[in-house]
Amino acid sequence: MPLSDIETTALSEKARAIRMTVIEMLAEAGSGHTAGPLGMADIFATLYFRTLVHDSTNPDWEGRDRLLLSNGHITPVRYAAMAHAGYFPVEECLTLRKFGSRLQGHPERTKLPGLETTSGPLGSGVSQAAGIALALAMDGKKNHVYCLMSDGELQEGNTWEGLMFAGKHHLPNLTAVIDRNNIQIDGTTEEVMPLEPLADKFRAFNWHVIEVNGNDIPHVVSAFDEAKTITEKPTMIIAHTTPGKGVPEIENDYRWHGKAPSKEEAKRFLAALAT
Repeated sequence: MPLSDIETTALSEKARAIRMTVIEMLAEAGSGHTAGPLGMADIFATLYFRTLVHDSTNPDWEGRDRLLLSNGHITPVRYAAMAHAGYFPVEECLTLRKFGSRLQGHPERTKLPGLETTSGPLGSGVSQAAGIALALAMDGKKNHVYCLMSDGELQEGNTWEGLMFAGKHHLPNLTAVIDRNNIQIDGTTEEVMPLEPLADKFRAFNWHVIEVNGNDIPHVVSAFDEAKTITEKPTMIIAHTTPGKGVPEIENDYRWHGKAPSKEEAKRFLAALAT
C-alpha cells in the first residue's frame, strides 16, 4: 500500500533524527564513519519504523525478522535507529567506541540485544544471511531475513559465494540491500574496482533485482513491499544513496567514508540537518 503524506513525513523525520544522533555520537567518539551512516538513514528509518517485524522490548522474540549488517563500519546508523526505536536510551549512543560500551565501532552480537551477528570483516554478511534464511525455511518459519551490504564489499570474493548459494536455494525469505553510494576509503568504487553492470550480475545469480533511490522513502518502502511478494528467489535492492546525505558540504565526498566530524564540524552539520 502506498505511503500517505503523513506517513512519509513521519518516516522522514525519523530519518533526520537518526542522522542527527549519528553526528552527535561520531563527534563524541572522535572516530568512526560518517558518509555511509548518513546515506543509509532513510533505509534504517523505513526498516525499524515500518518494514521490520520486531519488538524492541523483546529483542530475542522468536517471531522477529532477522536484520544483519554486513558492512559493520556503518553501525552508528543502526545504533541510532535502534535507540530511537526503543531498544535502549538515545543518550547511550554517546558511548560509541568507548571502552566498556555496548556500542563498539563494529556491532558485537553478545554485547547488545537486538544484534543478530558480529560484523566487521567485509563480505561475510550475505553468506550468514543466506544460511539463516535457509534454516528458517527448513523449519517452516515465516520470518524474513534482511542483509544490508556495501557496494565496496562486492569486491570480496566470498560475497559472490553467498549470492550464488542464495540463488541456488531459491530463498524468497531473504532480501539484501546494497548501499550503492559509489565510494570507498580510497576513492570511487568505479575507480578502485568497477562493479557495473551490477544489476545484470545479480540477475545472473538468480536474484530478483529492484533499483531505487535509497534516499526517497516512498521508493524504499515500495521496494521492501515488492520484495515480500517474490516467492521463487531472493531479492536484491540496489539502493542508490548519497554518501553524507543531509550535510551538503560533505555529500559525495569519499574522504568522509571513514572520517568523524570534529565538535565544530558537528555543530555545522547539525545546523544543516535542522533546516
